[in-house]
Amino acid sequence: MKSAFILFFSLLVAVSTYGQNFEGRILYTNSYKSKMANVVDQQWSDMMGVTQEYFMKGGDYKSIMNGKMVQWQLYRSQDNKLYTKMANSEAALWNDAGVNPDEVLKAEVKKGAATVLNYKCDELTLTCKSGIQKYYFSSTLGIDARLFANHKYGNWSEVVKHSRAVPLKMVIESPQMTLVAIATEVKPQKLDAKMFELPAGLKAEKSPY
Repeated sequence: MKSAFILFFSLLVAVSTYGQNFEGRILYTNSYKSKMANVVDQQWSDMMGVTQEYFMKGGDYKSIMNGKMVQWQLYRSQDNKLYTKMANSEAALWNDAGVNPDEVLKAEVKKGAATVLNYKCDELTLTCKSGIQKYYFSSTLGIDARLFANHKYGNWSEVVKHSRAVPLKMVIESPQMTLVAIATEVKPQKLDAKMFELPAGLKAEKSPY
């Protein structure tokens, strides 16, 4: 089950045209619908968290959640690794972002499908081996897809290739659950590059999942 936690957490952040690149903070509210008989909705909320702070600068991002299992996740483009800090591990576990256990079978875009925080959004639907994934995005919050071309994990390179923008709403289905993440605040701002460094003294180990 831990592999599902790490993959789903990466899908949460895991955000036009070339040359435009969002930098700043987005706050999401997350909800979960369990598909497992032995795990209820509230357990997913407790473990994964219901609020998520997402920070992006250039080709790096960091997510901080209020769950009891997953504490934060950091993507560093220079080594193309996704680091996940679990509450029950002293080390940060890293995954090679160039490797994707999932696969996108089809991608479709529907114009003007929704409005989130007064942003008119298009809808990207990815049909994947793991289930259906939907992302709602506005071109006014654009990102350079070339920065994440090697970020295959969590289908992220496919998301930015088709949207070229940070998602403001996500609906992710899998055999374990359905996740809905909705942005409640968007704050473009300059961020300190040190925010995207691993904490001093923290060990990093390859994830077994």
